[in-house]
Amino acid sequence: MRLLLIVDDYLPHSTKIASKMMHELALEFKRQGHDVSVLTPFSNQNISLVQKNLDGIEILYFKSGSIKNISKIKRAFNETILGLIAWVFAGKILRNQSFDGIIYYSPSIFFGKLVGKLKKHWNCNSYLILRDIFPQWAADNGLIHRNSPIYYFFKIFEWINYNNADKIGVMLPSNQELFSNTKFINKVEVLFNWSEIPEIHESDGFFRKKLNLEDKIVMFYGGNIGHAQKMMNLVELAHRFIEDSRVHFLFVGEGDETELIKKEKVQRNISNLTLLPSVDQQTYFEMLNEFDIGLFSLHPDHKTNNFPGKLLGYMGYSKPILGCVNEGNDLKEIINSSKSGFVSDCKESENLYNAAKLLVDSAELRREMGENGRKLLAKKFSVRSTSIQIENALKKD
Repeated sequence: MRLLLIVDDYLPHSTKIASKMMHELALEFKRQGHDVSVLTPFSNQNISLVQKNLDGIEILYFKSGSIKNISKIKRAFNETILGLIAWVFAGKILRNQSFDGIIYYSPSIFFGKLVGKLKKHWNCNSYLILRDIFPQWAADNGLIHRNSPIYYFFKIFEWINYNNADKIGVMLPSNQELFSNTKFINKVEVLFNWSEIPEIHESDGFFRKKLNLEDKIVMFYGGNIGHAQKMMNLVELAHRFIEDSRVHFLFVGEGDETELIKKEKVQRNISNLTLLPSVDQQTYFEMLNEFDIGLFSLHPDHKTNNFPGKLLGYMGYSKPILGCVNEGNDLKEIINSSKSGFVSDCKESENLYNAAKLLVDSAELRREMGENGRKLLAKKFSVRSTSIQIENALKKD
């Protein structure tokens, strides 16, 4: 099959886990004998379209406005026209080719109309990898009023996105329930996040030395620092450990709440917390390999359930997982039952602290849970099983 992947962020420029996941998926399809191309925006280029090859994957980078780490209004405008710009800049090349299937990733929700045009032109099926139920989560968290014009504006694009998918893959079983009273319910199936299983090399301790953390148990968070993550959950946890000289917290990433974290750190003198900007993928995983515990947090007001992609990295590098989720999130059962770490409800801050204390106090527990996470990755979240599931869905009768 000839496959086109559409995603709003891709390697080698991106630091996002989604870009790594999509590249691993592209490589897996290539290993199976498929011909794969990727269509993706990139704001830091001077010409409208750049064609490159990465690990045997053809990538079409079309010029766009910035959509990461900018004001919400500017991001909304730039994202809204992504599909239109892709059609203007890359449409001629795409129309002169033929593809057997389209795989597109959400977020963003704004590729639906483009997918509809390409499906009609190529007479092929499409698969939507849905990782973000937007704008519902934004309304749940008070970022958008549910009766506002902007909410309904985004809902139109959401509907277009779903309508142009032949199959919709949601990340957790509970997400299927969100579609139970919609016309899309028969399209929806569970498609777990995925990852290759990395080789783990012995670390030389470079980052521990550089950051003066050689004798510390380091709790590591890598990724977006935004409203959806409710990072204050982890800041509060760091504050609880401020008298424990064994422990240090390291956050690596950027987002619309970065300044809030910086301000909180200074005002409360949280000296056991280091905040660093985003790094490239290779550096990120080198850092992850060195440290001890993988952190994550989700906003407690979420009504939709999420599986942060960073957890796959934690599993792959045998790091015990420590975090908190919105009430009813399937992720809590998946991690806790597999003994890959400790996940609690975000409103149970004492449970989160007690779990962190257990991990800090026992190197053996950290080792066992890290190993269990790597086994869980191989069993439930392999890129091979993901590619087969998507390929089967794309095949026409």
